[in-house]
Amino acid sequence: MDRMYRVMAFWTAIFSIMFFVGGMIEMALLFLAQTGFFYILGFLRLTERMYMYIFGAYLTVFFVGFTYYTTFVFVPGTP
Repeated sequence: MDRMYRVMAFWTAIFSIMFFVGGMIEMALLFLAQTGFFYILGFLRLTERMYMYIFGAYLTVFFVGFTYYTTFVFVPGTP
């Protein structure tokens, strides 16, 4: 399970690089922070249950933040 967190760190790093190249600096920094988070977790040697709890908490925070952003911050139709 710890290897999967390193895989997620790899893919978030790729996304961070692509956002940076595309000029989306805030998103690049957000994904760079996620890369560091996943990379560190990949070497902690936690139990599989703990990794699942951490991933569930990560998804909960993401969905709450995404729902808040799309409901209250995002303005449709703006470039």
